[in-house]
Amino acid sequence: MTAGDPIAEGDYSEVADEQLDELELADGALYNDILTVCEQIFVNPAKARSMSAAITTLDGIVFRLAVPGRAPCKVFWRSDEPRVEAVFPYPT
Repeated sequence: MTAGDPIAEGDYSEVADEQLDELELADGALYNDILTVCEQIFVNPAKARSMSAAITTLDGIVFRLAVPGRAPCKVFWRSDEPRVEAVFPYPT
């Protein structure tokens, strides 16, 4: 993430931060599409939650939100903070 991003550094797990850094270099358009989804999660987590699928893990519930037009790319996030955990292809 860049210094000018309005989202706090702690809003992304270390895994997600590394994935986004790699995507920024590899595919700028996909990177921007994913950041748009992340911004929606932070600005309106209730709406993002209503559009997400939920996965129950040993650590609690993780939400999975599709990146529009970028199937099968998903953003995995938690609603309690909210916090983006990971970004990767995931079957629907």
